[in-house]
Amino acid sequence: MCEYCIKQLQTCRLQNPSYLWQQPLPVFAWGMYGGSLKRAIATMKYDNQPAIAQILGQFLGEAWLLSSPSPQQQVTVVPIPIHPHKLKERGFNQAELIAVSFCATTGLKLKVNGLERRKATKAQFGLSASARQENLADAFALGADFHRRHPNTPVLLVDDIYTSGATAKSAISTLQHSKIAVLGLAAVASAHQVAGKK
Repeated sequence: MCEYCIKQLQTCRLQNPSYLWQQPLPVFAWGMYGGSLKRAIATMKYDNQPAIAQILGQFLGEAWLLSSPSPQQQVTVVPIPIHPHKLKERGFNQAELIAVSFCATTGLKLKVNGLERRKATKAQFGLSASARQENLADAFALGADFHRRHPNTPVLLVDDIYTSGATAKSAISTLQHSKIAVLGLAAVASAHQVAGKK
């Protein structure tokens, strides 16, 4: 990415990435979903530009190091998985690539296969809140990394965008069902306005 593009992305950065860090779903977000950040995420996912994930993961990691809501806490980072069909189609899971770069920046422990997506869900875009939840019911299962051994630290989920929270809630429910503690979600972009802390 050129310097100009990186400057454009930086204009989307949130001053307080922990503004949504509250129960029942604590969210840490690097930027506001819109403008050049929205374009960068779309380009990464739909124009086959996985290298963008490295920059976004680094931005998220740097923000975590500066403003982590749990600075002393050791966590295990788990990316939100995509279904194998989608993975084959796209060629990569953007959340996984973001998580790899996030962990390279923060030094946190990564478990790429902490979760697996066992249900091919419809795109969440345009669905109502209840339809999103229904769409994601039983979408996840414990992945190979946690089958044999559960993590001894809470899980921090990583994804590209936080919108309704339905995806993260479904993933959290799967982990908690297996008695795995979850710290929250770290996302590159949040679609929630800062003022309306929903």
